[in-house]
Amino acid sequence: MQRILEACCTSLSQVESAERGGAGRIELCECLELGGVTPAPDNIRAAVSRSLPVNVLVRPRGGDFVFTAEEEAAMARDVAMCRELGAAGVVIGALRRDGSVDMELMGRLMAVARGRKGERPLSVTFHRAFDECADPFRALEDIISLGCDRLLTSGQKASAWEGRELIAELVRRAAGRIIVMPGAGITADNLDAIAEETKAVEFHGTRICSRK
Repeated sequence: MQRILEACCTSLSQVESAERGGAGRIELCECLELGGVTPAPDNIRAAVSRSLPVNVLVRPRGGDFVFTAEEEAAMARDVAMCRELGAAGVVIGALRRDGSVDMELMGRLMAVARGRKGERPLSVTFHRAFDECADPFRALEDIISLGCDRLLTSGQKASAWEGRELIAELVRRAAGRIIVMPGAGITADNLDAIAEETKAVEFHGTRICSRK
């Protein structure tokens, strides 16, 4: 299967650089120092005007992944906005306080992402909120049952290399039902080793398309 590199970008200049570097897809966000939040509409418009598909992070703030009712409403609006602006997909995730996937909120966000009859459905990635889940294998099954297209994870470690054993097990258990996409600390220099260890085919990073 063809390897896909997803470049995490926060600006149009980074999107353009990722295009030149061989990225196959963009994840667009802002404020990486907070772990990433939803980018401004103008940034989304600029990114989707380029040639690569753009998945947009929908996250109202940094911190944990347990959201208030007001934050839930804002996320639903932002998912709808992403479709209107031409994004290919959204990157979302929500947890309960016990470290399980918030299935009710995720179900509502999935419904917005998939759209009404006649609307273009958005691809959905469950983001690294997964890395804070108490039971990764139960969370994997929950995320699959929601209908998410892919799961972004560092294997519940600081980097994908450190978490490679769990990532490999997630890939094995997923068995093609969802794409397990390693992310965190992946560069062009360690990509081949991580691919060999995990058997993943999609990879996510901020420096994934450039060599040191």
